[in-house]
Amino acid sequence: MSRELLGALDVLETEKGIKKEVVIEALEAALVSAYKRNYDQAQNVEVTFDQRKGDIHVFAVKKVVDQVYDSRLEVSLDDALAINKGYELGDDIKFEVTPKNFGRIAAQTAKQVIMQRVREAERNIIYDQYSQYENEIVTGEVERQDSRFVYVNLGKVEAVMGRQDQMPNETYRIHDRIKVYVTRVENATKGPQAFVSRTASDLLKRLFEQEVPEIYDGTVEIMAIAREAGDRAKVAVRSNNPDIDPVGTSVGPRGQRVQTIVNELGGENMDIVEWTDDEAKFIANALNPAEVLDVIFDPNNERACEVVVPDYQLSLAIGKRGQNARLAAKLTGYKIDIKSESEASAIMEAEQEAAATPDATPTDAETPVSDESTDTVTTDATAADESAASAAPVEDQPAATDDDNHDQPAE
Repeated sequence: MSRELLGALDVLETEKGIKKEVVIEALEAALVSAYKRNYDQAQNVEVTFDQRKGDIHVFAVKKVVDQVYDSRLEVSLDDALAINKGYELGDDIKFEVTPKNFGRIAAQTAKQVIMQRVREAERNIIYDQYSQYENEIVTGEVERQDSRFVYVNLGKVEAVMGRQDQMPNETYRIHDRIKVYVTRVENATKGPQAFVSRTASDLLKRLFEQEVPEIYDGTVEIMAIAREAGDRAKVAVRSNNPDIDPVGTSVGPRGQRVQTIVNELGGENMDIVEWTDDEAKFIANALNPAEVLDVIFDPNNERACEVVVPDYQLSLAIGKRGQNARLAAKLTGYKIDIKSESEASAIMEAEQEAAATPDATPTDAETPVSDESTDTVTTDATAADESAASAAPVEDQPAATDDDNHDQPAE
C-alpha cells in the first residue's frame, strides 16, 4: 500500500496539478476521524504520513501534569521523566497507538480522500477555465430545454439560459449551435455552473467587436446601447479618430457588418447613431430616423426635455407602440416628450397670450364685461386645455397607421 499510495500521489501532482502536500494534509485529517470512529477513541490523536517510506503512524497526545485525572489525555510528571529527563509540566508527549489492522482502514480512507481531491481539482480547473469567459461571447450547443431553462453545452460545463435571457423571436432546438453571452460563472457544490444570455446588451457590444475591427481596437467606441431583444436596438458610437466616420464604419460597406449582427440576432433591427457631447444633438440623433427641429430642455428637471418634430414625422419619431421614443430615452438617459411642430406652436402662442393677460381681473363696477372679453377668456381656457393635453408623456401619443414604414434599420 505504501508504494501504491506514493505512486498515486506522484501521478496526481503530475497529471492533475494537485500538490502532494495538500493531499497528505487532507489524508492525515481523514485518518484521525477514521481512527476515532473505528476504535471508539476520543482522546487527542495525531496521524503522520512518512512521505519517504509511505508509512502511516497514529499517536496519542498526552499532557504532562502533577495529578492524572484522565489517562487518555494526561500523563504524570514521574512517568514523563522516566521516558525523558527533559520533560516538564505542560509538555505534550506523543505515544504511538497505531493498531495492527489500521493499514486496511488507512487504504480505504486514502482512496476516498484522493478521489475527493481529484473531483475538487477538476471542478476548480473547469471553474478557472470558464470564469475567464465571464462577460464574453462563447459558442455552445443546445442540449435540452425545460419550462425554466435552455441548457447549453459549452464543452466541459453545462450552462443554463433562463427565460428572461431567451430571445422572444427564437426557438431553440437540440443540437442548435448558438452564440451566448456568459453573464456569470459560479463554483457550486455540484460543480461549476455558468449562466448565459441572448438578450443582454453586452452581447450586442461583443458582436460588434467581432465584426468591426475599429471597435475591437478602440478606434470607434460604443458609448451606449438600448435594446429590446429580438425586435430593435439603438447603438451610440463615437470615433476617436476625426478621419473615421463612426456610423459608417459600424454599418460597413453596403451594410454588411451590421447585417451580419442582425442575422445572428434573428432579424433584430439596428439603429446606429453618432454619440456627441452636445446633448441636444445626441437626443436628436437618438430619435433617428425621424427629423428633429428643436430640443427644449426642462428647466425644472435636468434629465427631461421636449422634442419638436415636423407634423408628418410625429408617428415616425414616436415609433410603433412608442418604441423609437422609448429606446431613444433609454439610450440618452433623458425623459423625452415629443410634440409636432403645429402642436408646439399652439402651446407657445397660448403661453404668450397668457403672459400678456393682466393678473388682476377688473370688477363689475370698474369695467363692464363685454362679449369680446367673454370670448377671450373662453379661447384662453380652450388653449390651456389643448396645452395640457399635448403635455402628456410620449407613451400616450397614438402611433400613426403607417408605422411599418418607419421601422427600417438606419443606414
